[in-house]
Amino acid sequence: MRFHRFTVFLLSASVMAGCAVGPDYRKPDSPLPQHFIGQAQSATPAALATWWRQFDDPLLARYVSIAIEQNLDLAQAAARVTQARAGLGAANAALLPSAGAAGSAARAYQSVETPLGRVLNSTPGYERWGNAYETNLEASWEVDVFGGLRRGREAALADYQASQAAATATRLAVAAQTADTYLAIRGLQTRLDIAQRQATTRQALVSKVGLLFDKGLAAEYQLRQAEGALAQVQATIPALQTGLDAAMNALDVMLGSPPGTYRAELERPAAIPAAPELAGMGSPADLLLRRPDLIAAERKLVATNARIGEAIAEYYPKFSLSGLLGSATAVSSGNLFTQAASQSAGVLGLRWRLFDFGRINAQIDLAKGQDAEALAAYRLAVLRAAEDVENAFSALVNRKQQATTLTLGEASLARARASAFAAYERGTSSLIDVLYADASVLQASDARAQAQTDSARAAVAAYKALGGGWDAAEPVKVSHL
Repeated sequence: MRFHRFTVFLLSASVMAGCAVGPDYRKPDSPLPQHFIGQAQSATPAALATWWRQFDDPLLARYVSIAIEQNLDLAQAAARVTQARAGLGAANAALLPSAGAAGSAARAYQSVETPLGRVLNSTPGYERWGNAYETNLEASWEVDVFGGLRRGREAALADYQASQAAATATRLAVAAQTADTYLAIRGLQTRLDIAQRQATTRQALVSKVGLLFDKGLAAEYQLRQAEGALAQVQATIPALQTGLDAAMNALDVMLGSPPGTYRAELERPAAIPAAPELAGMGSPADLLLRRPDLIAAERKLVATNARIGEAIAEYYPKFSLSGLLGSATAVSSGNLFTQAASQSAGVLGLRWRLFDFGRINAQIDLAKGQDAEALAAYRLAVLRAAEDVENAFSALVNRKQQATTLTLGEASLARARASAFAAYERGTSSLIDVLYADASVLQASDARAQAQTDSARAAVAAYKALGGGWDAAEPVKVSHL
């Protein structure tokens, strides 16, 4: 009766205990400004879930979709979620009773040359052959009186949630990297086209000066100057082609395919997609809800906080209940489940690390240190997220302005080159003026192409910094398995 009452007490304590030892988690404050520098406060960012469609480039959108389906970094992230889910399942199972069944059947032959065999052999009716049968149903349960197991489950759940958020963050990074690589390809193709057209122009100039030289109407140094200028332009083409090949290979790997898989689709040059306008950008506080990397960092903080309680719970005794119900016989299997062959047992277990408090103190200090590290990492992640947005906005605005300015300058220099060449044909200008104008046009065109590419890539960085790439209306799953 006393055992029964104590068992009831333990069960009631484990069920009704509203608190577990250790600190309860409280989300830390994240001091952030009300709005971004140079940006008026606006509504929640719009069109961020599938931001790559804002570039109005079907091929870009297709490649991002393929990357999300096939990228191997995402496959690794999904595998990590599976591992964390298994850890959560184990933590859940630790709170529940465990049961098992066991059975055995044995037949043995006893030697009469051993001391035991000689004694038994002297017994009348002794049989050297013997049979034994046994079957048991066992159950055990660690009663979580002080909440150590519950803190462990809390930590496992937070780890699982962090892995889900990290997988979402990887998805965002893959989408952004795919788009960035695609834009780099289009930019390199544009620059390569500019260099090739400039080489054609300078080749025509060399031919014209060569004809004049043959007729004695141009000096040799003018011909050599034109040839040298042509060689300078031609030398840039292999470097640009190398960069283009590397970018195409990188895109194939992002799409989870061997290098060269998608090259045929990309060989035909296309214009650099224009950077879309970012309408509503939200406030810095929105980053805490939108960016999955911050969600992951905060969930890790939850886990380290719970592990402090898990370590503190080692100060207290642990109780367990176990029981056995079964049947055993050494006569025949026909007697196995008879009343005479039945057996049962009930055990109340106690484990208490009374003389191990030094190790427990060390484990608690370790857990507190890990929690402090996670807190600092979370706060730093918040600050760096805000920094990412500010830098991305600055780059987007300034690159757009640079591209606009260089486009106007390129047009003016192209007209100047045409005037210089016409004057050279009339004999009122020197070849040096033409070559100088050619070099200026080439530099301006190449700089304009780079600025357009950088502007589009800055838009990608801005979308990524804002946490674009998933639907914020459907937060990172926090299923309570």
